[in-house]
Amino acid sequence: MTDALQDVLDFWYADEMRSAWFKSTPSLDEQIRERFETTWQAARDGELDHWRESASGCLALVIVLDQFPLNMYRGDARSFATEQQAVRVTLYALEQGFDKQLPEDRLAFLYMPLMHSENAEHQALSVRLFEAARLQDNARFARHHQQIIQRFGRFPHRNVILGRQSSAEEQAYLNSSEAFLG
Repeated sequence: MTDALQDVLDFWYADEMRSAWFKSTPSLDEQIRERFETTWQAARDGELDHWRESASGCLALVIVLDQFPLNMYRGDARSFATEQQAVRVTLYALEQGFDKQLPEDRLAFLYMPLMHSENAEHQALSVRLFEAARLQDNARFARHHQQIIQRFGRFPHRNVILGRQSSAEEQAYLNSSEAFLG
């Protein structure tokens, strides 16, 4: 396993990082940017495609392509720039059966790009995978994401960041107490 690949996994699954996965701070976002932006750029440019040769490599690549930009570029269109690359890595990993080779506590992030996708088929697969793995909290969020995609065909909270015009229905949703804001 390459040093960079192992560095990604060691960082992401460290105890102190686990507690920050869904509670990021500007300081953590900056730390990830300083430490991993060049890794993300290499992955974006296809220079780390060889990581796809193993289950742990696919997982690390998904974290770099899906999770890191959400931190590094929070509030910026670049936060979604490599989302579809991450989806392709996840689908490839599933085809190879790599999800069966990963520890249960690491499956969620392998599947997460499907939950982040604005594609209805990816959403349905996400729900099935999280439910089959008995990852109940993730499955609950996957169902919620799927409902948003079923309703709007996209995530309305991304519209401003991506320069998309919100429909009246999306705007009403975003102004409501039920809105998911990312």
